[in-house]
Amino acid sequence: MWLSAIKLAVSAGSKIYANKQRTKMAMSDAQLMHASRGKLLESRQSDWKDEFILLLLSVPIVMLGWSVWSDNPVHMEKMELFFIHFGNLPLWYQTIFVGVIASVYGLKATHLIKNK
Repeated sequence: MWLSAIKLAVSAGSKIYANKQRTKMAMSDAQLMHASRGKLLESRQSDWKDEFILLLLSVPIVMLGWSVWSDNPVHMEKMELFFIHFGNLPLWYQTIFVGVIASVYGLKATHLIKNK
């Protein structure tokens, strides 16, 4: 009877020890993953692509605002012509353009394209 109780205690103790070791390993893996993600975010913060894409997207909006506020019909006609030509670009180009912008900002472009 004592022998079976000792075997049970040793078995439970070894399981507890093994679980603690697995927990330590999981915590170590989680810390490593967290550190690598932090380095990735840190490297993205010093990236200039986001600002370039933002400027690229802002130029037509600024030009559109200028054409409306300047009351110059020639400016407005040229802006309308620009958007007509942009709308007539092939779908593959529009998809690539939206995909690049979405990847820079971390959005999913496929959802935007499927709804079109």
